[in-house]
Order: sequence, then structure tokens, then C-alpha cells
Amino acid sequence: MRQSSAFGTLVFIVIFGVGAAIAYAVNGIAGNVAAISVAIVAFVVAGIASSAIRVADQWDRAVILRLGQFHALKGPGLFFLIPVIDTIPYWIDTRVITTGFKAEKTLTKDTVPVDVDAVLFWKVVDPKRAALDVADYQSAIGWASQTALRDVIGKTMLGDMLEGRDKISALLRTIIDERTEPWGINVISVEVKDVLIPPGLEDAMSMQAQAERERQARVILGDAERQIAEKFEEAGKHYEHNPIAFHLRAMNMLYEGLKENSTIVIVPSTAVESMQLGGLAGMTALSMGLGQERGNGVLPSNLPPRANAIPADTDGHQDGALKLPA
Repeated sequence: MRQSSAFGTLVFIVIFGVGAAIAYAVNGIAGNVAAISVAIVAFVVAGIASSAIRVADQWDRAVILRLGQFHALKGPGLFFLIPVIDTIPYWIDTRVITTGFKAEKTLTKDTVPVDVDAVLFWKVVDPKRAALDVADYQSAIGWASQTALRDVIGKTMLGDMLEGRDKISALLRTIIDERTEPWGINVISVEVKDVLIPPGLEDAMSMQAQAERERQARVILGDAERQIAEKFEEAGKHYEHNPIAFHLRAMNMLYEGLKENSTIVIVPSTAVESMQLGGLAGMTALSMGLGQERGNGVLPSNLPPRANAIPADTDGHQDGALKLPA
């Protein structure tokens, strides 16, 4: 890359301006011929001085060839050349440079065509070798990166490529760095941006993932059912030898059912007998409890103040239903 120097242009203007001023002064003393000669000399000197002065930016290095042979690296800052003898064929940028590269329709180890996009971060650490050992180091590093990516894809399974991008990036960095190190280029990192697979295979993998998640959900649900059954078995063993606890649990279940604005609650006749709700005294106690809850704001106000027990059957037992008026 050729670099223009604004400072050299400024030097040319200053020297030629001074020469023109001298030529104007000479014109009044020695005549037009002398003035023209001074102006020509000033123009030549200004051109030589401007071509000999160069300024390199902080990140640039100038490769100087003297009569076709490598002479030196110059920069950053101000430096001088010998006009005509010294030339600058390359200005080398030593900053970190990014290069995108891709591999299209490349077969993986399990013969799946994929498209892979990646980004390479690199910098020139030896401008002399980058200028002299390779014709176009930017194009060379791009092609080296692409061929390395194809080689890695061909040796990697699709599953490993989708799950282990970091591993592939590290492997690519090692391969590319080995290829570009003789050119004075250091590979900082390689990032795999995207891996594209055929749409049909993508749908199949999605269905496989859904089936796997459904299987896991069914396994978890079955294990939960087993744990619930074990807990019910333990509770049943406690209630078997503790009728008072069983009675309190039944009362709590009936209470929770009545709180949900229920007007009819169906319970087994054995539960009615165990909770002593078959007689008038039991129903009165239940209605008084409900009335007190309603007065405290716990139950809705539309619940009846008391419940009526259904008459006993012919066998002398209650039929197991509590009916509350609407």
C-alpha cells in the first residue's frame, strides 16, 4: 500500500515559495533569465526534498528497498529517503486485523454437508518477512484459513462440531498459526460464528430433541408418582393405629371442601359416622363453626347459617351426603 505524505507536500510548497520569492527579487536586479533559473532550481529542490521526506503513522512500518535490495524498516515517525535510489514497495500495518472466511457444502466425518462461517484475528509481527517472503500476505492468510477449516470439518463429527465450537476454534488457530508463522504473521484467535446444516436434517434433529425431552418428562413424572405413593403408604400406616389423627384429617378435608363455595359435599357414610355428623348435635356444631367463619370474613356470606342432615336410611345409617340449601 502506497502512503502519501502531507508533510512532504508542505515542504514542497514552502521551498518552492521561498524560491519564487527569491526569483522575484532577482528579477529586478539581474533580469528575467536569472529569475527563471532561480525558480527552476527552487522547483527541483522542492521536489527532491518532498520526495525524500516521509512520515509513518504509529501502526505503520515502511519497507525500504535500495536499488532493489532490502535496506531497512522505517517508522513510526519522520524518516528520510534517497530519491530515485530508495523505494517503498510496502507499508505494513502492524495492528490486529480481522479476516472472515467460510467453507460451503463441506462434508463432515459422518458425511453431512455443512456451511461454516468463521473469523480470524491476526497481526504482522515481522514486517520484513511479510513483505519479502510472500507476495500478498493478506490473500495468503485467507486461503490458508479456508483450507484449514475444510480439513478440520472433514475430520470432525457433526455432533462434536455443533457442541464443541471452542475446541474447533482452538484447533484452527493452531493449524493456521503453523502455516503463517514463516510469513511473520501471528494468529491471535479464531472464532467460529455459525454452523449451518441442511433443513431436513435440522428438522430431524429437532424431532429427536423433542422426543428425548418427552421421554425425560415421562420418567420424571413416573418417579414423582412413585414417591407420592410411598408417602401415602407411610401416611396410611400412621392413620391405621391413630384413629384420632385420621378423624382430624377427615374433618380438615371436609372443611376445605366447604370453603370453596360448595353446596353439596358427598362423603362416605363411614366418614360421617366417624366424624359424628349424623346426629342433630353434630350438624349444629358444624353449622355454628361455619357461621363463625363467615362472620369473621373467612367464608363467603352466601353460605347458609346451618346445614340440615338428610334423614337416616331404613338401616338406621345416614346416606353420607350433606346438603346445604342454596
